[in-house]
Amino acid sequence: MSQKNAGHAPGVLGLLPDSSVTKFLGHGIQSGTESPPLVALLRTATTLPDGEVRWRTGPLRELVDEAMRRFDARRVEADAWLAPRLHATLRMSRAEAADSRRWNYLAMVVAPDYVVWRHRGAVAAAASRFSGPHHTQAFARLWWAAEMFRNGSDYGPVETACRVQDVLNTTLRLDIIDHRPTALAIIRVLERLIADESPRLGDRVNALSSAVNTAGSTLIYDVLAPDVLVDSAALQDWISDSMSMPPVPWARLPFGPEDGEVPNEAVEALLPLFERLLGDSQVRARPRHAAGEDN
Repeated sequence: MSQKNAGHAPGVLGLLPDSSVTKFLGHGIQSGTESPPLVALLRTATTLPDGEVRWRTGPLRELVDEAMRRFDARRVEADAWLAPRLHATLRMSRAEAADSRRWNYLAMVVAPDYVVWRHRGAVAAAASRFSGPHHTQAFARLWWAAEMFRNGSDYGPVETACRVQDVLNTTLRLDIIDHRPTALAIIRVLERLIADESPRLGDRVNALSSAVNTAGSTLIYDVLAPDVLVDSAALQDWISDSMSMPPVPWARLPFGPEDGEVPNEAVEALLPLFERLLGDSQVRARPRHAAGEDN
């Protein structure tokens, strides 16, 4: 599928029902040998307000085109570059991001070529990369990774999280990362593993995530490491500022909403526990294809 064909998408995002993806998604689209039937898809979609800059498809299209250009020979590395920039461009609340129809439209109408490029594997991209859970769908997984692992306006931890596919494939599924100190403490342990050049990072991340999830709940970790309330007004200001926002920078990280950083002492309080949990856990080696390293 050519980028030229993808460029015929409308200038504003829309909402595409799951049923439309199920009806029209076939092997040809998943393999990139056919383009989605745009006219038929648009008949079933609801267009978002064209007066809101954040719903414009042009900046999103430029981002995915740049990601494919930069990382053509190393597709997995595109995640760490694209996730924070997608989040900073597509500014919205968690409630808005939880609507799968938004991601369906982005994958089927605006950038199906990116989905195939990033997730094709040996033959075709899985259907769940076009329409699926937030931790699997091609664009939702990146937006939610940025949302869950950012530290206020700092997207630095997001880059680290996206360097290891098992953070996206496994950790992102867990309810415990709703507790921001827990999410950032997991990333701190990962940073240490990367710095130590530890082997089998994906296996270790899976072991750590499983151990942390089994050992406690969001409520328990909040007692051990209290977080501060997120500044919802600052988040809304950040979303409103999208009306006049410039394109996100490509050479440096953008800035997220200044809705409050996680107290460093809260993260530090969890680190010894998480290091111990990792040390006590069984790190099971998996075949490379099972580890999700390529998709």
